[in-house]
Amino acid sequence: MVSYKRLLVAVDFSPAAETVARRAVDVAQAYQAELHWVHVVDYLMPLGLADDFTPTPALMVDEKELLEQGRQSLQRFLAKRDRAADPQSVLPGVPRQEIVHLARELCSDLIVIGSHGRHGLARLLGSTARTVLNDAPCDVLAVRVAD
Repeated sequence: MVSYKRLLVAVDFSPAAETVARRAVDVAQAYQAELHWVHVVDYLMPLGLADDFTPTPALMVDEKELLEQGRQSLQRFLAKRDRAADPQSVLPGVPRQEIVHLARELCSDLIVIGSHGRHGLARLLGSTARTVLNDAPCDVLAVRVAD
């Protein structure tokens, strides 16, 4: 029988994140497992079109500020669930890549992530959950959340 000891829980603060959090806590309690929470700040630098893709200063955003806002948001999210003492990470990058990378780094047994019930073109283009499922070094629990 599988025994999970280290769960990585990916949250994006969408309404679906509440369902993902509840499911992750339930699984962690059932297996007496540790939860590690992650939020990935997906930020693409805006580019000015005037001169060969040089960033336009007026449009530039401070990445450090975005990460700090992500940390504060994750702290508030976890504090509301009495989970503020759990290990957590806020990372810049592409969520599907960073989640898989962190799961490897932490030797996670299970990744818990939301899976939106998309259809049509959105399904054809893929999703973060689908990519994580395909690339993860461990089991993945994709919590189905209706849009």
